[in-house]
Amino acid sequence: MRCQATFDKFYLGRYKDHMKTLTITDAKKNLSRWLVAASRGEDIGIVCGAEIIALRKVEVEATDYAQREYQATPEQVVALEKAIDRRYRTLKRSGKLVTVTVEQLRKMIE
Repeated sequence: MRCQATFDKFYLGRYKDHMKTLTITDAKKNLSRWLVAASRGEDIGIVCGAEIIALRKVEVEATDYAQREYQATPEQVVALEKAIDRRYRTLKRSGKLVTVTVEQLRKMIE
């Protein structure tokens, strides 16, 4: 058991050596800088109590969100996309869905 603890400590220490760790205060001061660095693949971690929370870039798609948040099956997502497309075409044909310029939109909300 002692050997495992030494092994874990060794690798955790090496991982921290390659990760830029920040306090919450430091992270808040230059958050955009650290987010850009994380998006480029750099290892950035924020120390929160006794833990390090890693910043990581993740790919997110609308289907991923629907599946994770609502437990939608891939088939349900496809059916929803088709229904939305049909609704869009129907509204466009009926004239209820129109394209407006920025100026027209401003006049509409004034």
